Amino acid sequence: MSIFYPVRILFIATLSLALFSCNEKETFSSAPISDYLPLVAKKYITYRLDSTVFTNFGRSTEIHKYQVKHVIDTLITDNQGRPSYRVYRYLNDSTASQTWQPAGSYFITPLNDQLEIVEDNLRFIKMHLPLRSGFSWKGNKYLPADPYGPLFNFSNDDSMEDWDFFYDGEAGSFSYRNQNYADVFSVEQADESFNVPITTPTAYAAKSRSVEKYAKSIGLVYREFELWEYQPNPGGAGGPYKTGFGITMWMIDHN
Repeated sequence: MSIFYPVRILFIATLSLALFSCNEKETFSSAPISDYLPLVAKKYITYRLDSTVFTNFGRSTEIHKYQVKHVIDTLITDNQGRPSYRVYRYLNDSTASQTWQPAGSYFITPLNDQLEIVEDNLRFIKMHLPLRSGFSWKGNKYLPADPYGPLFNFSNDDSMEDWDFFYDGEAGSFSYRNQNYADVFSVEQADESFNVPITTPTAYAAKSRSVEKYAKSIGLVYREFELWEYQPNPGGAGGPYKTGFGITMWMIDHN
C-alpha cells in the first residue's frame, strides 16, 4: 500500500467536512416580539409624559407635563386586511387628579417577523426579528417625504425614511426617574445634533433624537423623541426662534 493512501483519505475526509460546514445555515434563536409587546385586550400602560413645545413664535420653550394611558381595545382588520389591535389613548394632568380624557387612537399590527404601528396615517416598523444586539432595519421606510411638514417647517424629517433602527445591546436593566425596569431591549433610531447645546447663538442648530425601550412581558417603557431646529434669524423680526417638538415618556403603571 502506498504510504500516501492514508494521507489522501484524511485529506478527502477533511475537505468533505469543510464543505459540509460551509453549507450549513447559521441558526439563531430569538425571543418572539410578543414577549416584548404583549397584545391582549384591556391591557393598559400608564406613562408620565413631558412635552416640549416652542411658544411665542418659537422664542419661548415650555415643558407641559401629563399622564397618558394606552389601552388595548380589541382585534380589528386594518385597511390592508391584516389583523391589528386598536389602542386608545387617554390624557390627564401630571398627577392624574382630573378625569381621563380621550386623546385619539392608533393601531398595532403584528406580522411574522416585525411589528408595525400606524398613527396619524404614518406607518412605522417599531420592532423586527431577530431580537439581537446590532440588528438593524429601516423602521421608517413607509413614511412619506417630510411626514411632519404640515405641522412644522423644519428639515429634521427630510430623510426619516432612511433612519436605521437597531438594537443597542442585549436585553438588560434600565432605570429612569426612580423607575426600574428589567429585561429591556433598547431600539436606537436617531441621535444627531448640531450646535447643541446652543453655544453659538448666531449659528444654526438642530437636534434629532429618537429611542424606544421595551421590557419583557410589559411593552414600551420609555420613549424619547425630539425633532427641532433653531434659526438665528439675523436681521429678522423677533430674533432667533425654534420650531419642532419633543416628548419624553416613561412607564409608571401597567396591568
